[in-house]
Amino acid sequence: MSFFFCTFAPDFKNMAEEKYIDESQKSKVESPAVSYGDENIIHLDDMEHIRRRPGMYIGKLGDGSHSDDGIYVLIKESIDNSIDEFRMGEGKVIEVDIVMNGDASLNGDNGEKSRQMVRVRDYGRGIPLGKLVEVVSVLNTGGKYDSKAFKKSVGLNGVGTKAVNALSSFFAVESYREGKTRRAEFAQGKLTSDTGIVDYNGSEKRGTVIEFVPDDSKGLFENYHFRDDYIEELLRNYAYLNTGLTLVYNGKKFVSKNGLLDLLTENMTVNPLYPIIHIKGEDIEIALTHTDQNGDEYFSFVNGQHTIQGGTHQAAYREAIGRTIKEFFNKNQELADIRNGVVGAIAINVEEPVFESQTKVKLGSKDMSPTGGVSVNKFVNDFVKQQLDNYLHKTPQTVEIMLQKIQDSEKERKAIAGVTKAARERAKKNLVNNPKLRDCQIHLNDAKPVKSAKDADDDLRLESCIFITEGLSASGSITKSRDVRTQAVFSLRGKPLNSYGLSKSVVYENEEFNCLQSALNIEDGLDELRYNKVIIATDADVDGMHIRLLMLTFFLQFFPDLVKKGHVYILQTPLFRVKDKNQIVYCYSEEERQKALNKIKNPEITRFKGLGEISPDEFKGFIGSGIRLDQVNLRKEDNVKDLLAYYMGKNTTERQQFIIDNLVIEEDRVDNDGMME
Repeated sequence: MSFFFCTFAPDFKNMAEEKYIDESQKSKVESPAVSYGDENIIHLDDMEHIRRRPGMYIGKLGDGSHSDDGIYVLIKESIDNSIDEFRMGEGKVIEVDIVMNGDASLNGDNGEKSRQMVRVRDYGRGIPLGKLVEVVSVLNTGGKYDSKAFKKSVGLNGVGTKAVNALSSFFAVESYREGKTRRAEFAQGKLTSDTGIVDYNGSEKRGTVIEFVPDDSKGLFENYHFRDDYIEELLRNYAYLNTGLTLVYNGKKFVSKNGLLDLLTENMTVNPLYPIIHIKGEDIEIALTHTDQNGDEYFSFVNGQHTIQGGTHQAAYREAIGRTIKEFFNKNQELADIRNGVVGAIAINVEEPVFESQTKVKLGSKDMSPTGGVSVNKFVNDFVKQQLDNYLHKTPQTVEIMLQKIQDSEKERKAIAGVTKAARERAKKNLVNNPKLRDCQIHLNDAKPVKSAKDADDDLRLESCIFITEGLSASGSITKSRDVRTQAVFSLRGKPLNSYGLSKSVVYENEEFNCLQSALNIEDGLDELRYNKVIIATDADVDGMHIRLLMLTFFLQFFPDLVKKGHVYILQTPLFRVKDKNQIVYCYSEEERQKALNKIKNPEITRFKGLGEISPDEFKGFIGSGIRLDQVNLRKEDNVKDLLAYYMGKNTTERQQFIIDNLVIEEDRVDNDGMME
């Protein structure tokens, strides 16, 4: 048996061949000397700073095609204040509506186009009327700095609604409070109207209304469109974390009676081996169970905020689960065996939490309050140790199933121990580079943020990605046209192994899988994942689709959390190039090709059959700022186990009959431009 192991030192020789020059050095080489004086020093007001540096406030921009695009952050920031009201015991209903609005005053185009407008309505105390304008337009202004009016809130930095205001072509805030009301409207952060404080005798008793239309100006949310499924997922999470709260989205209600128990029940893509353990305490709630999946998986929240990148609370929870169960059984068990298959969730409330960025996806706080007292780690560990241990003593049936799962994991680990040990020893001896990988310079797990030369607020670690390609020709085109700072390339040799039903030893015994695992750095989980996006880049043909399915099978079998956490994508590449002497249009579908033919007379049409046929100069545009990616999503209703068994299992005859029964044959015909349809 042969073993393979790959390290992933950057390929500096390849970088030199690509003649890469660091942005800062490039400016020194190419730019002539320029004057620098008082006239170069400028001051930006709050709203203008947000518009010029949106990444600092909402992360990426985007058009709504991905769940982490900025327009969803705008919605979240608008809802967070309403959530904080509920958590203070004020207002049990939050209404979110998205409607089409073609009002010329909102779009500045004589009403010729229509844009989606968001409306968020709560029934809390209402923003104090005297400070209404300042609260939504002046940075570092808010009621959450001293923890008196709001405790353990999500919004703490006085930024959220200001960012929404600045990045909207239309923004309005209206507050109802003690029989009076006030409404202010803005355009791109600038005040356009203010009613002042007036008496109100209508049916709206109290609360706050936020309305906004994201700015689709060039460089912001161009051609944006909200997706219902992303918004509904956001609202479901709010419901899980706030039992008793009702959220209504365009008439659809979201409510949870059992908190994190409901979250796991509705989100697990595999069945639990025993009933979900669900325990609540003051400022903490946990839920967990074991499943048959590989690795462990966690959902974590702080003050109602979904921390998708984890943080100090999630790390403490993961550690506490392993140690508590180990001490309960009092056996010489490995923590990895104990945690294998665990799906868990944790929600904690922290006074004045510190997040690693304004988007609040990772908790950085080490203490439960700014005054210290008790650390997050000790708080979580003490609760889990006491409550989980008590639960296990009371539920012998759960204990029996849990022990069997741990023993099965231990047996599997020992079965491949020889493989992994030999692979690692070989790696230490040879210290060879990963032969499949053309690495990049910046990685997601770098210790410190890496800033962009173009936008000092961008963290290039989030841009790090790896393209998984088929064959040398395709990888060659991407390698020559990529940005070597953030884009790596991993080359497959033809079709990878169908890993369905195989044990994890295949990850170490198969050269390509072992090298890929090493490149991604996911052997021990996602904590040190090297690339934010894992992009499957295959040809748009039958073989390419097959390779795509084989790679997805590998990830779902052995690293499902990589998919569930939204790191896996499919690269869209153009199918056609339609051009004449004056213009070139790249088309990703037959519909786009038809539109191009309507615009271009006497066109020359090229049908791309594979990635290797696209020149590096052309490819640069397809993997640069205009890259089109489809995120791979996994839902409970997808029934992954049955899906993989049917399409990737050994039921060849059944699949063959399915194809025969559903095969549609159409006569070939030639259209007016000579293309076969």
